[in-house]
Amino acid sequence: MGMNETPSASRLHIAFFGRRNAGKSSLVNAVTGQNLALVSDVKGTTTDPVYKAMELLPLGPVVIIDTPGFDDEGELGELRVNRAKQVLNKTDAAVLVLDGEYIDSPLPAEEELVALLKEKNIPFTIVINKFDKVRNKPQSYTEEEKELKTITPCPPWLDKEIIPVSAKTGFNINLLKEKIAVIAAGEDPKHRLVGDLIKPGDFIILVIPIDKAAPKGRLILPQQQMIRDILDTGASAICVRESELQQTFEDIGKKPALVITDSQVFAQVAAITPNEIPLTSFSILFTRFKGFLETAVSGASALDNLKDGDRILIGEGCTHHRQCDDIGSVKIPRLVRNHSSKEPEFVFCSGGDFPSELLPYKLIIHCGSCMLNEREVHHRREIAENQKIPFTNYGIAIAHMQGILKRSVEIFAGSWCTGTTD
Repeated sequence: MGMNETPSASRLHIAFFGRRNAGKSSLVNAVTGQNLALVSDVKGTTTDPVYKAMELLPLGPVVIIDTPGFDDEGELGELRVNRAKQVLNKTDAAVLVLDGEYIDSPLPAEEELVALLKEKNIPFTIVINKFDKVRNKPQSYTEEEKELKTITPCPPWLDKEIIPVSAKTGFNINLLKEKIAVIAAGEDPKHRLVGDLIKPGDFIILVIPIDKAAPKGRLILPQQQMIRDILDTGASAICVRESELQQTFEDIGKKPALVITDSQVFAQVAAITPNEIPLTSFSILFTRFKGFLETAVSGASALDNLKDGDRILIGEGCTHHRQCDDIGSVKIPRLVRNHSSKEPEFVFCSGGDFPSELLPYKLIIHCGSCMLNEREVHHRREIAENQKIPFTNYGIAIAHMQGILKRSVEIFAGSWCTGTTD
């Protein structure tokens, strides 16, 4: 998969924050080398977060995010600030942009932003933009100034060194890119979807239903990523429909190292697959990859204690056109009703609309999160954990309700949250 084909969920998310008119958008354009963000002298030009998937050397594939001013005012301004705060939940590394003309006069919003970055443990760097105006030399610098890497001591309200930059002249832009790469490098996940569970020469069977919900002429993202990780390992992937699985076992004459199935046909595949062959699902592997497998397994037990009228939130990380037998809105609720013999109330959310108030819910059942980066998945899990609401996902819930959860997670042998077999 090329850099420009890397899914957004697998890219590091780099966000630029700051007050209005600090030059965030100009700096984003300078760093990316593109006219990505709309630039104007009018305060509040950026009204919604702007996302751009790209390759940022020397870091690699990233998503660059330009955000509204953190000091916006009024009723609409408050909504824009909230949008900027929501970006923090998916930010792997941040750049705090200070206006060089006001460096000694911090706004409460800037101090709040620094506190939030520290609270959420988001690595960040700080820059003074418009350094050309600070030095009153918009077009040229002395040799001494060209070597200027940081300003020390920093202003008393900060405890970090600051990089002076100029989006207008390009001063220190390359240094800023290098700094972003350094602070973001620690966020780059080293674990694998499935590659650490198999070895070169193995062959893996992937069971992929082709039904009304399957996109015409292509595989969905989790299936593509799984195949790529298997190939990267030096193993072989055999893709079949559930209707051909039995014949495939008979034809290949060799025991596969692993069978991975779509959750929707879990029970059928489990009945066909011999017990000595490890079996799991795409959704369960993504749960482990995103780092909340143990939480999801524990949360699934809430399915055994439901009452009539209990509210269950079905959450999805993406938005898509729902089919007549959609897994989230139709199949999961049907399975839950059959398993519990109760009539709970189902509430649905998708995309970025995950609620912060979960106390009305008895249980959260989330999708496999293939479209969310790891930090945002952890944010959603932490919201549930802090409010003591059980949190599980599609694959885990289905396996639990069909009595095959223990078999489905046996292969991980203690690798719950790290994605490794250490």
